[in-house]
Amino acid sequence: MDWLSFSLYLILTWALLEALFYSLGRGKKSSRSKQLPPGPKPFPVIGNLHQLGDKPHKSLAKLAQKHGPLMSLKLGQVTSIVISSAAMAKEVLQTHDHFFCNRTIPDSLRAHDHHTIGLPWLPVSTMWRNLRKICNTQLFANKMLDSNENLRRRKLQELLEEVRQSSLSGQALDIGKAAFTTVLNLLSNTIFSIDLADPNSEMARNFKEMVCNIMMEAGKPNLGDCFPVLRKFDPNGRRRRMTKYFSKILDLNDRLINQRMELRKLPGSAVKNDVLETLLNIAEENSEVINKNEINHLLLVLFVAGSDTTSSTFQWAMAELLHNPEVLSKAQLELEQVIGKGNPIEESDIARLPYLQSIVKETFRLHPAVPLLLPRKAGADVEIEGYTVTKGAQVLVNTWAIGRDTNLWDEPNSFKPERFWGSEVDVRGRNFELIPFGGGRRICPGLPLAMRMLHLMLGSLIHLFDWKLPDGVTPKNMNMDDKVGLTLEMSQPLRAIPIPL
Repeated sequence: MDWLSFSLYLILTWALLEALFYSLGRGKKSSRSKQLPPGPKPFPVIGNLHQLGDKPHKSLAKLAQKHGPLMSLKLGQVTSIVISSAAMAKEVLQTHDHFFCNRTIPDSLRAHDHHTIGLPWLPVSTMWRNLRKICNTQLFANKMLDSNENLRRRKLQELLEEVRQSSLSGQALDIGKAAFTTVLNLLSNTIFSIDLADPNSEMARNFKEMVCNIMMEAGKPNLGDCFPVLRKFDPNGRRRRMTKYFSKILDLNDRLINQRMELRKLPGSAVKNDVLETLLNIAEENSEVINKNEINHLLLVLFVAGSDTTSSTFQWAMAELLHNPEVLSKAQLELEQVIGKGNPIEESDIARLPYLQSIVKETFRLHPAVPLLLPRKAGADVEIEGYTVTKGAQVLVNTWAIGRDTNLWDEPNSFKPERFWGSEVDVRGRNFELIPFGGGRRICPGLPLAMRMLHLMLGSLIHLFDWKLPDGVTPKNMNMDDKVGLTLEMSQPLRAIPIPL
């Protein structure tokens, strides 16, 4: 045994003994004084880690069927509370939001001190409020989104041209890849006024790989998260790898920010109407509101979260339509009646397409982009339904389980957009049975842009093209399995052949 292995062995032994003493000592004392929600009995040291499996959204949903929608587990040394019903989600995200508004930080997200700067992970503070205000009033306000509608239309036309080329050659299109490139270029144009990728570029592939790796590292189980005494050793190497992935994107952002700052110094230089210009103007007026480093990390969040979640949801929506041809036919009929055969869809048309809206909602119900919402942390002991969620506990909201709750939905495993026909349920955090973007003060600020893009892309691709599955695949034998990191992805990329209508 070499010295490195021997040292790691000693460290792990010490950590496990510490965890054992905690479980048998302080843990018992705590449980006598405070009644945690029910849950499966934990093993010594590892707690319930062995019950998570490689698809925790499903294994936790199954455990909740036995132990209830407010459930406690021990994930190593960490007390975790799992929420699996709309009523319990409302308690956490609305009623007691002020106690649950801060995050449990995955150790991998400490790379580059991102947890102290990155908007999704910041505690509610002056910095967090400043960044949220910038997002809500500058970046994702309806006025701003209306002003750059032409940009989204242009990126959509580029996607449609790629689809046309695929139809002419009879080649199957990688739908997720095409969507990712479209969303990435939309974001890069919105932020920097440039394309970061074309459909066949190495840059597009590399960026998608980096984003997928970031989501996987952030979402996979990590010994450092379950046994805090191990964090400094990074036993799984997740923080080390995340540092490498973050560095590539932060370095790219930094170069583009520096180029813009130099350009702004030149007399008579054209003013860009994009996100970076807005952020630099704000920083120039008052660096206490936002500085260059904070701008860089905000752009990292926009690129990673925006490109992955939107393209993933789009791919799931297309997969469900190909898996359910009768739903696709109904959607195409609505589009033909409302838009007219062959006419392009405009964003203003979306309000007149209730069945298309229902398809997007049903996709969010069955395939929420983040099946276990970003983890929250109890800021104090909170009593819910007669049980105590103890201060410091990690709180996980299982939106995947809520979307398949038999108490809320008829035939919950079936794709039935009709369930939303005439319904006022939406995804904006007011209806806790459908919260793919979260709720409360931590709801995703990019929701308005994501909703515009999803409806526009999905509606256009099914209005102007029919779709055929390749290589003998049929709607019935399609692979609809998932894999999960931080976000919910299809286990196999969706490929289909477009046929002009």
